[in-house]
Amino acid sequence: MSGAPAAIEIIRPPPGRRPRFVLFDFDGTLSLIREGWQDVMVSVMVEHLAGLPTGLSADALRALAAEDMAELTGEQTIYQMIRLAERVAQFGGTPLAPHQYKAEYNRRLLEQIAGRRQALASGRIAPDALLVAGSRLLLEALAARGLGMALVSGTDEPYVREEARLLGIDGYFGRRLYGALDDYQASSKGQVVRRLLAECSAAGQELVVFGDGFVEVRDVKAVGGYAVGVASDERTGGGRTCPWKRERLLRAGADMIVPDYADRDRLVTLLLGA
Repeated sequence: MSGAPAAIEIIRPPPGRRPRFVLFDFDGTLSLIREGWQDVMVSVMVEHLAGLPTGLSADALRALAAEDMAELTGEQTIYQMIRLAERVAQFGGTPLAPHQYKAEYNRRLLEQIAGRRQALASGRIAPDALLVAGSRLLLEALAARGLGMALVSGTDEPYVREEARLLGIDGYFGRRLYGALDDYQASSKGQVVRRLLAECSAAGQELVVFGDGFVEVRDVKAVGGYAVGVASDERTGGGRTCPWKRERLLRAGADMIVPDYADRDRLVTLLLGA
């Protein structure tokens, strides 16, 4: 999944209008605490489909699950679990309720990342070791320029708030820190975008998004904002672009692609001017 070291890739230059607000996705865009979540989710999906008469080989079944996961990356987790329930029914099974699949996924993922969370809490790991390279310096630079910032995630809000605190970045967002709620239909990223613009009496053209998922890029582009696609290679880092992420981000309409924020000064200058 890794390519050669990559620089900032400009698809469409910023329009020249200075933005007022920046919206960040969380997992894979800033936080690396949940690196590997995709493998956990695909495993859950495959296990629930494997005993059904799908007519698919093991590799094809895993590819189907991976595509379902990828198509909904950036949405709240419950939507991927709804898709799993639909697949189980499609192949002749009796699906569990989506929230039951979600509970199983959360349990497995939390077991996998427990060591990272504990190491952060105890100080054995420095927070920046579990941030996409350059994240803190970028946040500091944007705050110094007076931009408002918000964070939105498809991960359950209590986990987002706790993990942002463990990483020491929650203060950059204040009350504008949004995650998935039990009432998932009322807490989509698109709704957060529209609420943010309404609360701040801002136009969509005054918004920039940083995200590694299809959804946040699509939703900000829909209101006329500028989208920086973060094609981070979560596993190996090193300024490498993940080709799979890059392709999906371009399909979503990303205006710029970055592997991380190591070239922070140039990135800020491109977006905000000298």
